[in-house]
Amino acid sequence: MTDPTLPGASRQNRRFHFISGLPRSGSTLTAGLLKQNPNFHAGMSSPIASLFDAMISQVSAGTELSSTVTQEQRRRLLRGLFESYYADYPEEVIFDTNRAWTANLSALMQIFPEAKVICLVRDVSWIMDSMERQFRNNPFEHTRLFNSPSERSTVYTRTEAMAGADRLVGYPWHALREACYSDFAERIVIVEYDLLVDRPVEVFKLIYDFLGEEPYTHDFGNVDYDAPEFDAGLGLGLDGLHRVHKEVKPQPRKTILPPDLFERYATMAFWHDLPESRAFRIVAQPPEGEQQQTMPEGAASMQEKPAVP
Repeated sequence: MTDPTLPGASRQNRRFHFISGLPRSGSTLTAGLLKQNPNFHAGMSSPIASLFDAMISQVSAGTELSSTVTQEQRRRLLRGLFESYYADYPEEVIFDTNRAWTANLSALMQIFPEAKVICLVRDVSWIMDSMERQFRNNPFEHTRLFNSPSERSTVYTRTEAMAGADRLVGYPWHALREACYSDFAERIVIVEYDLLVDRPVEVFKLIYDFLGEEPYTHDFGNVDYDAPEFDAGLGLGLDGLHRVHKEVKPQPRKTILPPDLFERYATMAFWHDLPESRAFRIVAQPPEGEQQQTMPEGAASMQEKPAVP
């Protein structure tokens, strides 16, 4: 029987997967491509992760509700957040996006035992380069990404602030690394941005294989995704955070970061070497001993396997 709150899809048939990983690494592009599939719904970061954490806080030890809500009730309440939020969407497969999911993998996988997580990554030096370009493209705005004039004063202080353990880049970086060694590591696939834009057909075939979903022919030359109202609503003072190029292809360029700063963050790509991790990886291998300060094009290799048997 079809649930009336889920037009076109029953609760029994509906499946949830997740998109997470690092910022400026292709999560919006991935969502824009996935939603071309009429059976899929994918979008920008939803509010569910924040509601998820808040609900757990309300019933945790030290609160008056902690002894009145059982573990099974908590599981149903948390799943109910997803069912209610997506009740108006008819698609059979839902991809919810949030960088916090890798930090909540244990709870998430107990609620959705069959779910998989696509984790987008990118050389951290190029993430910093991308954010710095956003900052310089909005020179008449004091973005709320930074907490003080001293944090936003120079490219050195800006990148250091974003790399903090509880900040825009540092938090998801730590969360993803934790997920790679968690009990549910085999439920995540790490997808590197450079490889995605260089060889999208191959990468998406591997993503579908990992998800266990039926293949679909995507149009990589006609991606439609921009959300100016959403970007404005974030209140960060940065335009175009969720705008993607129409055609999926490499966009070679030189970094605008000082060489010493670029080299500092280029060492943080831990996903190239994950000993004893069961996480799957679709990643490009840069030339040994070389840090590329020009955006690479056409020289990627593909690996899709757990790091250990």
